[in-house]
Amino acid sequence: DPNENADRNNAQGREGARFSSLGEQMLAIAGAANPDRRGSADPRLIFAGPTGMSEGVAADGGFLVQTDFSNELLQNTYEGGEIASRVRRIPIGPNSNGIHMNGVDETSRANGSRWGGIQSFWTAEAGLKRDSTPKFRRIKMELDKLTGLCYATDELLQDSTALESWLRQAFADEFLFKIEDAIVNGTGAGMPLGFLNGGSAITVPKEANQLAGTIVAENILKMWARMPARSRKNAVWIINQDVEPQLYQFVIKVKNAAGTENVGGIAAPAIMFTPPGANGSQYATLMGRPIIPVEYAATLGTAGDIMLVDLSQYLAIDKGPT
Repeated sequence: DPNENADRNNAQGREGARFSSLGEQMLAIAGAANPDRRGSADPRLIFAGPTGMSEGVAADGGFLVQTDFSNELLQNTYEGGEIASRVRRIPIGPNSNGIHMNGVDETSRANGSRWGGIQSFWTAEAGLKRDSTPKFRRIKMELDKLTGLCYATDELLQDSTALESWLRQAFADEFLFKIEDAIVNGTGAGMPLGFLNGGSAITVPKEANQLAGTIVAENILKMWARMPARSRKNAVWIINQDVEPQLYQFVIKVKNAAGTENVGGIAAPAIMFTPPGANGSQYATLMGRPIIPVEYAATLGTAGDIMLVDLSQYLAIDKGPT
């Protein structure tokens, strides 16, 4: 009985038989999707339909990617990104679609606001001690789904090694682009909220009489001054590549005792901008922090063309791919 054999094969597949590679599993899925072979699906496949009515029909349901493969694919995506690898990531359990956390309700660094209202006082001997009540806020984060789809050619389907290599690179690169672009520019509607659109973004205005489409040393110094001191050790500069020529031309203008600007100015200190390769670093640096050129930054002369960000303060949740 073909049905009895299929049931037996499925039971054996659920008992722990595993694919040796992602490419091998993709070939098995492609074979199971062929109407002529639907009754002889590889028993190692894990069936996952949208309902309990048609788990064994690939056209109605689907196949979960084996756990070790999917975890590795996600890990490759995060590790490959200069932005995604720096955010604080919290894994979510398989039966959850979000997380609730308590956060400190700190709105400023003034007395009475630090750590949500914890206060301390210099108190004279035998003086009264005043109480303080900290405040907290509820943080709610929900998952958004990023979906990928591709079609494999007949040639790829004949070679599990080539198929796996192509799938890993293609999906990892595409997912990385979408994730990092959302971290920077996301609207928060059906996707993550990017830091440019969140409440923490601070815009430093250009200098008086500064030409359009330029970046001057004073812009950098003022951005650095606005970065909280405790975040400077983790901060990175995220730029569009068309910003780079500006960084090699920094000049700090000086004024004489009469307040007249000296002609030509002086070169910016070496500590402000260091080209890549100096001191053995793969990154150029500004104020000692790495400069990361990305596709997601706005073009020169537009808000977001150069950003100073402590990405460890950006919180992300994920539950891995299927």
